[in-house]
Amino acid sequence: MHINKSLFFTPPLFKGMSRWRNLALMGVLLLSGCAVGPNYSNVEPAAQESWYAEMEKGLEATALQESQLATWWNVFEDPLLSALQQRAIRENLELKTAFSRLQQARISRGLSRSDYFPELSAKGYVQRQRGSENIGNSSGGKEYDWYMGGLDASWELDLFGGIRRSVQAAQAELEASAADMHAVLTSLTAEVALNYIELRTDQQRLQVAQSHIVTQEKTYDLNNSRFKAGLIDELALQQSLRNLEQSRAQLSRLQATIRMAENNLAVLLGQTAGSLREEFTSIGEIPVAPPQIAVGIPAEAMRRRPDIRRAERALAAQSARIGVATAELFPKLRLLGTIGLEAINSGGDFFSSSSQFWQIGPGISWNIFQGKALRLSVEMQEERYTEALTQYNLSVLKAQQEIENALTAYAKEQIRQEYLAKAVVAAQRTEWLALDRYNAGLVDFYNVLDAQRALFQIEDEMNQSKGEVGANLTRVYKALGGGWQGVE
Repeated sequence: MHINKSLFFTPPLFKGMSRWRNLALMGVLLLSGCAVGPNYSNVEPAAQESWYAEMEKGLEATALQESQLATWWNVFEDPLLSALQQRAIRENLELKTAFSRLQQARISRGLSRSDYFPELSAKGYVQRQRGSENIGNSSGGKEYDWYMGGLDASWELDLFGGIRRSVQAAQAELEASAADMHAVLTSLTAEVALNYIELRTDQQRLQVAQSHIVTQEKTYDLNNSRFKAGLIDELALQQSLRNLEQSRAQLSRLQATIRMAENNLAVLLGQTAGSLREEFTSIGEIPVAPPQIAVGIPAEAMRRRPDIRRAERALAAQSARIGVATAELFPKLRLLGTIGLEAINSGGDFFSSSSQFWQIGPGISWNIFQGKALRLSVEMQEERYTEALTQYNLSVLKAQQEIENALTAYAKEQIRQEYLAKAVVAAQRTEWLALDRYNAGLVDFYNVLDAQRALFQIEDEMNQSKGEVGANLTRVYKALGGGWQGVE
């Protein structure tokens, strides 16, 4: 294959440009470390040395392994809950949206980095032209074909670091988007667990209600027979009926909350409402918290939380934007060049050396005066940095509050559950005694009614407390920033 070497020529000026090129490269290297605007230093969240919440009821301020946090729901030892979590991580639509935003931020960083490199564009024209006869030159009144093809190059030298700061801002925004995705994942795993625990709790409450209804139906039937036999008055009959209907009224509410929890779980798994109905036809136990859990120390939790990480990266991005705005106060230097071929009535002349043209040289632009717009732009970015710093400090305070509240609620609810367990035993004994004495004619029916109602209420509270312990443990792990470590 023959190659026309005339297409790859070196213009005479280029041969003498080595000195200018070396000077330009030296200037770039000398100024490469110079970037206007503040240099950002990582901000660390201020945290107390130990938790304010009391380390009681299984709470331990010992080291918390990241691998344990990544799948914290496994502490409940519930296979269905673990399976639901994995399905939610794969299919949840909000998580997919957050991942898409992360990809967009990664592309945006790439776009920012492209400003480091020269721009090169190609152009070409073919035109039929006719010169005016009134001009009086040699082309007047003549028609001819004009051919032109060439390359335009432009390269902005980042003398004052505006491009560098822009890339730093894009990098920080990418890391903030990653923290956003981790925050969505943390909330998602917590929501799956909370809805699952609520569903199992309401199933147990429904089972207790149905059991009491059976007992109350027997009591009502017995009282109805006694009333017809004239052994009791209508008051006792109506009291037993009222007690029965009040218990029946609880069923609809519990059935509704079970259905809503099922629907919530379905949506969290990226499915339509009602699609999980068959998976919860059987009644399951309320997830039980382990005897002891490690919660680490405050400083570790602050650094781990996605919301704090996101706020810190937003602060870094805003710091870089100050530099971008400041760079607009200084001149911009570009290296510009054009090379191409141009001919009239080409024939075979278009690709000859006589058709070659080129131009090269530096260009400078400087926004010397725009009112106060450029200075005000810098001040605006500085004020936004102040806002971002305030938001960061607020995020730290709210995180500390959330963790302390979750730890306290978890421990105190377990203490409450111990008292409720004793109350259930006493209520069961009270009901048996009241019914036995009523059948012996020693007390009126109101004592039985009160004992049954109290037992139902305390057993219902006991189940609610079991569910609340599991929910509070879920909130503890969410507050500690768990659930995202396994997915990057």
